[in-house]
Amino acid sequence: MPDKNDFFSFQNSVENISHQEYLQTSYYLESIKVFARLSNNSVYIIDYKEKGFEYVSDNPLLLCGHSAREVQQMGYAFYIKYVIKKDLDLLLKINQIGFDFYEKIPLKERKDYTISYDFHLKNQEGKKILVNQKLTPLFLTDEGKIWKALCLVSLSSSNYAGNIKIYKKGNQKFLEYNEEKCLWHSAQTIKLSNREKEILHLSIRGFTINEIAQEILLSNNTVKFHRKQLFEKLKVSNITEAVSLAKSNYLI
Repeated sequence: MPDKNDFFSFQNSVENISHQEYLQTSYYLESIKVFARLSNNSVYIIDYKEKGFEYVSDNPLLLCGHSAREVQQMGYAFYIKYVIKKDLDLLLKINQIGFDFYEKIPLKERKDYTISYDFHLKNQEGKKILVNQKLTPLFLTDEGKIWKALCLVSLSSSNYAGNIKIYKKGNQKFLEYNEEKCLWHSAQTIKLSNREKEILHLSIRGFTINEIAQEILLSNNTVKFHRKQLFEKLKVSNITEAVSLAKSNYLI
């Protein structure tokens, strides 16, 4: 059984924090709490120096029946308890390959990257739920080690765990990890047409096909044609999956 210390790489060992580094964090948690209240995602902060969670929002998706305070106190023991065994091994692998990749990034660019992946949580009733987690550096030490990281957890739009991707701010391409070949490869972000984005935006507002057609002055069949193209492009079968995938991949 993994130990919580297995989640912390020696490559990102944070021992001491200078006074200047501490100044970065003045009152920042208040902003995180405001953000969490406005977000549909679960939000939490990893502190790599303390090897635990500094903050956990009260969104029930992540909590598995616990209070946010209880999950914060459990720290990584929460994942050891509630992530299924196969995916717990996956998380440890992601932790290693993620830090291996991070060590190769120029220091000045290290805050520009986000890693995304899917895994199963098993709640107290034993029911599995597939979630997506995005992790991005929040504060770095003077040496470029991640001191604190922001994590967002949402329902996954995929059907299976893994889907390990790294995004860089402002870049139309992303890196995807091939688990069989154990290497990263570059992929192009899916590009949606303005019409496809428009249909997604109206769908999020609850518009039916008829209502979308009336709103953008097209026939029902034309709207259906654009939706079909959208589903094929995103490799989904319905509008709910399309919206979820578009949101999680920053397409809208």
